[in-house]
Amino acid sequence: MKLSFSDPTHISIWIRGELKTREVKMSTMGNSTNIFWQESPVGKLERQKLLNQKGCVVWITGLSGSGKSTLACSLSRELHTRGKLSYILDGDNVRHGLNKDLGFKAEDRTENIRRVGEVAKLFADAGLICIASLISPYRKDRDACRAMLPDAFIEVFMNMPLALCEERDPKGLYKLARAGKIKGFTGIDDPYEPPLNCEN
Repeated sequence: MKLSFSDPTHISIWIRGELKTREVKMSTMGNSTNIFWQESPVGKLERQKLLNQKGCVVWITGLSGSGKSTLACSLSRELHTRGKLSYILDGDNVRHGLNKDLGFKAEDRTENIRRVGEVAKLFADAGLICIASLISPYRKDRDACRAMLPDAFIEVFMNMPLALCEERDPKGLYKLARAGKIKGFTGIDDPYEPPLNCEN
């Protein structure tokens, strides 16, 4: 393989004696400048054909204790039995690694959802069925994720009453929030904005 640049917007690549020219897209994103989008030699349709499935994101949202993780795990198991490849992005799990630097202020919650949305988009592009299971309390943040995947985003709202979620309280978080030991807890002293146009 031999590379040559004919102009700042195109790159020529010699592969096995054949010259291929590709457009190079330079852009400025956030604080990064002079970055280029690298096209993959294997496209989305090829990946989907290999996996015999279409990548998408199933975004499960709802209050703590509404059954999001239970549904995500059941769905993942059922897809597996049908020979479909999926991956769960769980709200608590991503805060152990990818988002361990984020707290629960409004701006941190927004960044948490943005990051998960970007990762989910990559999974869907790879051809996987990505199951994102997060409280994701703010409508604008969920809508921003939907905008990344206009044809491959399925929003599932776990429409459980607060009283029932608080009665379940599987992690004991509502009790701590009511006692004032957790501040900014969704449903108690921080809002949850239900979806207006979810698919379920």
